[in-house]
Amino acid sequence: MTDNEILGPPDASRHPRYTEPATFARLPRIDQVASADVSVVGIPFDSGVSYRPGARFGPSHVRAGSKLLRPYNPALNVAPFSTQQVADCGDIAVNPFDIEDAITTIDSSITDLRKDGSTVLTIGGDHTIALPILRSMARDLGPIAVLHFDAHLDTWDTYFGAPFTHGTPFRRASEEGLIDMERSLHMGIRGPLYSKQDLEDDGVLGFQVIRSDDYEFDGVKSIVERMRKRLDGGPVYVSVDIDVLDPAHAPGTGTPEAGGITSRELLNTLRGLVGLNVVGADIVEVAPAYDHAEITGIAAAHVGYELLSVLAANR
Repeated sequence: MTDNEILGPPDASRHPRYTEPATFARLPRIDQVASADVSVVGIPFDSGVSYRPGARFGPSHVRAGSKLLRPYNPALNVAPFSTQQVADCGDIAVNPFDIEDAITTIDSSITDLRKDGSTVLTIGGDHTIALPILRSMARDLGPIAVLHFDAHLDTWDTYFGAPFTHGTPFRRASEEGLIDMERSLHMGIRGPLYSKQDLEDDGVLGFQVIRSDDYEFDGVKSIVERMRKRLDGGPVYVSVDIDVLDPAHAPGTGTPEAGGITSRELLNTLRGLVGLNVVGADIVEVAPAYDHAEITGIAAAHVGYELLSVLAANR
């Protein structure tokens, strides 16, 4: 291939999808292209979980669920694999026994992937990984608006005295000055909390909250308008915990909560990011041991596809 040629997935009419190498959407590996506009990378790490483990196997499960993705996105009228070079960079080898060492490795690896201007889409892994990714990005971009899809706030202080877990990344990020406290937003929050103080603390850390119930009462159109108004004016990092979806749509996750949004609502919300300055994203907390018929893996793969489509539309 030439330096300007974009290499996409193989033709599914000539190469059955189930025979292809297990890259995201059957895309080329990073060593098969001259450079990548978007790098898809897995982080098989779940040492920060507080309940059900297994998200370390998420990257491979999401890749498996992505085999049926096709080249053209009619909802956004964009071909995300033809207008930008997307490549699968494999998985980052992180220490499963030492969380702080793993965080350091993730930070340096993401920084290396970004050094030539590539946008990084990360597949986790548990939500701990968001902190080192934000550290890497904020060094270049300054404070970033975080658009956080989740059932949970993930702004708790510690668990068993541990400051780095999947429930604490956005508190640490706020304390470290990594997030834009005037533009960050939680989406899909629901379920019981430890106390009312959780919400009060969260507001001080720089987040507004759109609850799962708001989708029922206000509708997706209104949600997208509120989201765009909050995020406009600077770089945006999108962090999608798959448990933002109701367990009916994503059973394969570590901390499921009843009353979540649907996959259709999530995908339509992500499409509302077209025109905003999306600079990176992650999809986390896919735990295949609890999945059924690849429901969660397929949902997560489509989340990745919509994010890649937004990046393509924004080029």
